Amino acid sequence: AMHYTSDIATAFTSVAHICRDVNYGWLIRNMHANGASFFFICIYLHIGRGLYYGSYLYKETWNIGVVLLLLVMMTAFVGYVLPWGQMSFWGATVITNLLSAVPYVGNALVQWTWGGFSVDNATLTRFFAF
Repeated sequence: AMHYTSDIATAFTSVAHICRDVNYGWLIRNMHANGASFFFICIYLHIGRGLYYGSYLYKETWNIGVVLLLLVMMTAFVGYVLPWGQMSFWGATVITNLLSAVPYVGNALVQWTWGGFSVDNATLTRFFAF
């Protein structure tokens, strides 16, 4: 947060600045990205172990695990959007549009998430604040 700016005009260049100009910024960014991937590998191994040993029979514990998985996936998605490259922009557009499938309130949820009528500066700022 010291060098990152959550503005659509400067977010991508601020990430490039971190990688190129900040001491060991490239290392921190790569460790952060690879660490997130490794974290998900560990989560999937944990889920596999739970399936193998029948932990899904403990409904309350399993349901809490599913909620935690969804929260972790949501947090990872927000982090994926922050660099604001083309993949980040279109990923944010597609994934947030999935909320429109919710009956009755879907379109309102999408506009509330976006902070307007399209993925824009308000969306990036909201995701950064999260």
